[in-house]
Amino acid sequence: MGAAIRRVGFLGYEGVEALDLVGPMEAFAKVQTGGQRRYEVLMVGLHSGEFRSESGLVFKPHLRLEDARGLDTLLISGGAGLRRPAANAQVVRWLQSHAHTVRRVVSVCTGIYALAASGLLDGRRATTHWQFAQDVAARFPKVRLEPDALFIQDGTFYTSAGITAGIDLALALIEEDHGPRAALTVAREMVMYLKRPGGQAQYSEPLRFQEESGGRLGDLTSWMLVNLAGDLSVEALAQRACLSPRHFARQFRTAFGQTPAAYVEQLRMEEARRRLGEGDSGIEQVALAVGFQSADVFRRAFERRFGVAPSTYRRGFGAHEEQPRAPRRAPRRMAR
Repeated sequence: MGAAIRRVGFLGYEGVEALDLVGPMEAFAKVQTGGQRRYEVLMVGLHSGEFRSESGLVFKPHLRLEDARGLDTLLISGGAGLRRPAANAQVVRWLQSHAHTVRRVVSVCTGIYALAASGLLDGRRATTHWQFAQDVAARFPKVRLEPDALFIQDGTFYTSAGITAGIDLALALIEEDHGPRAALTVAREMVMYLKRPGGQAQYSEPLRFQEESGGRLGDLTSWMLVNLAGDLSVEALAQRACLSPRHFARQFRTAFGQTPAAYVEQLRMEEARRRLGEGDSGIEQVALAVGFQSADVFRRAFERRFGVAPSTYRRGFGAHEEQPRAPRRAPRRMAR
């Protein structure tokens, strides 16, 4: 007899952020055992009629919030519509009356505006989109807001940062229910990290660099990402940016808050981790591919950054752990 199929509700409404709703929903819908889905995913509306997202997508809910019974988990999507008084009040009333019947209550991004307004987060740790953190903290001072976190659990309540962080949290919930292998399978299918490093302050280091640097440094990060095995010394990067090494190093640190060498190692480590998790190359091949001169230097750098040896990381998160090995067939490389 297989494990029970859990019913998960995804709350939408007029003016919802579409990815807050669809991203986690797709993640849960991909969890299968023997070809059978492990979750019944239900789009829940405030009313039975269609509603539109902020971007204009039209959704048809499976059921109304007031008819939602027997849910294992409820995810409250963010969006401008939930900050309108009538919609917010309707969700708050339901939470105050029914949250105790749900094993997990989750807010994605600005879904926290309803969850916090219900009082259920008072005294609890929580997070939300960095852009709204100051406003949430002012409106709900009893909530212990941690604005840099990607997601937080406190008891039966879960909160996440903005938009794609809702998928990070969905993977964590899947792992909680079905273990890391199930979550890793979904993460690989969605071409994303199982556990994204860092917090919201590190939402995208390459994008952050391009956003803050501008000018001659604006395109340098993209070039670095596809030339990790090449010469990324200060001198080489400065020449590409048409600056003197000293002036380049000073501008880089001002724009990005770290030295060029530290940033290069960060890029190389993240690419190495991706290759270890998804490919079948040996440790030495990975080391050379991302620009390290030897496997020993690579191993020391990897362990210093991630606290685990490359071989141990591969055993825990490698693609070959998810697929049974077929005799006399090379494992397939996952496309990015």
